[in-house]
Amino acid sequence: TDSLDVRLFRIYAEEWLTEKTCEEDYTYNPSEPIFKIPNDFQYQVPSFTEHSYFRKYIETFPEIDSPEIFGLHPNADLTFRVKEANSLFETLGETQPKGGGNDGGISREDTVYDKATELLGRLPEDYTEDDYKAKIRKLGGMTVPMNIFLFQEIQRLQNVISKVRFILTQLQLAIKGEVVMTAELQETLDSMFDAKVPHFWENTLTGDEFSWRLPTLGLWFSSLLNRDDQYRTWLNNGRPNSFWLTGFFNPNGCLTAMKQEVTRKHKAEKWALDDVVYHTEVMPFERAEQVKNPPTEGIYIHGLFLDGAAFSRQEGHLIESQPKTLFVSLPILFVTGNARKDEEKSKKELFGSIGPYECPVYKYASRTDRYFIFFANLKCTAEKYPNKWALRGVALLCNT
Repeated sequence: TDSLDVRLFRIYAEEWLTEKTCEEDYTYNPSEPIFKIPNDFQYQVPSFTEHSYFRKYIETFPEIDSPEIFGLHPNADLTFRVKEANSLFETLGETQPKGGGNDGGISREDTVYDKATELLGRLPEDYTEDDYKAKIRKLGGMTVPMNIFLFQEIQRLQNVISKVRFILTQLQLAIKGEVVMTAELQETLDSMFDAKVPHFWENTLTGDEFSWRLPTLGLWFSSLLNRDDQYRTWLNNGRPNSFWLTGFFNPNGCLTAMKQEVTRKHKAEKWALDDVVYHTEVMPFERAEQVKNPPTEGIYIHGLFLDGAAFSRQEGHLIESQPKTLFVSLPILFVTGNARKDEEKSKKELFGSIGPYECPVYKYASRTDRYFIFFANLKCTAEKYPNKWALRGVALLCNT
């Protein structure tokens, strides 16, 4: 479980365990459901005096409930169904024979060999440590926290590039019969034929994350190219106006480095890193190309997706998702550091008495502490206050 379960349980208690619950006309069903179901069951607390009557009442409960009963958007049911269907198709795919024979067409081995040739041709050139160290020195050197972060990210990407290049080269040799087809190479062949990412391209033997998780080989390789482009642009042209947070191995490290830089800028005010918290604001820019200059302190972030809600660019606050639209892009997010005492005052000025919805940001759709990055404050309305969005399960995702 993740630590936000505690928040969810607290909110259920605040919303449901109240004096109103005991009123005769009280119902747990939403007063204005998004999707109205004819003759929908009404959950109430009956005023029976005998145990048997309660049991009979419970037996009338429907087998399947609308997600809105639990505070979720109706789209949550679609998300569940899609996940079930994908799991079924994946299982069916794994049952298909993986033999090497062919019926007169192109063999599996030839198909994968050609794909390996294509990927090797598109693979970025290796990073030379002396070269990128020299470029980082021109950016201010290793005393700048964000430069240290960039150095570490490049090292990790180079490890991925080296591994992919070596495995693809060895796979081609194995297909030609020049080296032994090991279990690792066989798995690579099978995965590539099915357009999947080989398991050990994503994880180490101990289960730690080696690269990044994406459902198809095409998406995974495109991410590699986009990450490489972000790093090389940063090295050659200086710090970008807006960062693609999804493209980092360690997004938490990026934010920590930013916070260290902001803390140093406020050295005269005696800011301590432990007392500096994140301050976030959604900007009017929709795309990174619209950001012409970086902020004076902090960073702009793009590429985040809202899950469980949408965002009104005109009104600047959270709104309900459109039916069958599971994810929407968030406009550019400004993230900086602020002294804890000053941030409380800033929240009141930005969000009023309602306060913000503290939206968790995750690296992946798997909402666990392992992939949690930080909280972004998003504006709400009086009708749709923070607790409502928490029950909706609203989160920001780097990858959908």
